Amino acid sequence: MLVNLKTILSGLDKKAVGSFNIYSYETIHGVCRAVEKTGKPAIISFGASYLNNMSLGMVKSIVDEAVKGLPADTALHLDHCKDTDIIKAALEAGFTSVMYDGSALPFDENVKNSRAVANMAHARGVSVEAELGSIALGQYSNESDIDHGEAYTNPANAAEFANVTGVDALAVSIGTVHGMYKAEPNIRIDILREISKMVSIPLVLHGGSGTPEEKIKECIENGIKKINVNTEISQYTVKRLADIIAGDRNIHLSKLTLMQSELVSEVVEKYITLFAER
Repeated sequence: MLVNLKTILSGLDKKAVGSFNIYSYETIHGVCRAVEKTGKPAIISFGASYLNNMSLGMVKSIVDEAVKGLPADTALHLDHCKDTDIIKAALEAGFTSVMYDGSALPFDENVKNSRAVANMAHARGVSVEAELGSIALGQYSNESDIDHGEAYTNPANAAEFANVTGVDALAVSIGTVHGMYKAEPNIRIDILREISKMVSIPLVLHGGSGTPEEKIKECIENGIKKINVNTEISQYTVKRLADIIAGDRNIHLSKLTLMQSELVSEVVEKYITLFAER
């Protein structure tokens, strides 16, 4: 069933839940197939940047049907949104979680806007994620409108932010990137460890694609409860489909759409299992 973000992240002990971007029926189906195969929860994440692909209402309708009978909870999350009008529309459409991204704003303005979104969403029983710090743009990312450079999250600011905004989860910047890494990643576990000591709400890691498994496990060990994955799913699926088409240029589109869902599911299943390991 669909639950809010606070519910799906509650009670996690040295584990995390994956948040996987969707932008079509096939990607929604792929995430849900992985939940069915693993029996573990996942977050279905629709970025505001994909509104040209699907409307909020269309996403909600398809997700409602797709999650029926799944053996684990899911959340429907609006990802990386700076526009409060879109957030309001997502709340009205029935999303169970929203992310207000004020990471490019001055601290006080980010606090003010995040608190207002939290008040608005909580009135409907919807959870809110916010972001403090700035995550750099790597290669092949589709998040071209959120490249603010890299700025590590200040632990003291994170504690204040969480306390005064009332948000349910906080995305932090510790060296991951949107997309794939251009060089060897430098994940600042020391910063994460300090944030985790000072912040009681679940911490979120954006930029899971291509992050070494040992670093992912170390992040989970030090307080990360939600991890976003997008680019790796896209790259893997596109490459495999290209190979399939190259081998059979007369393949029917109906078969390709089924293959697309299965390929998405393969990557999502890998990460769901990794994030739930102890």
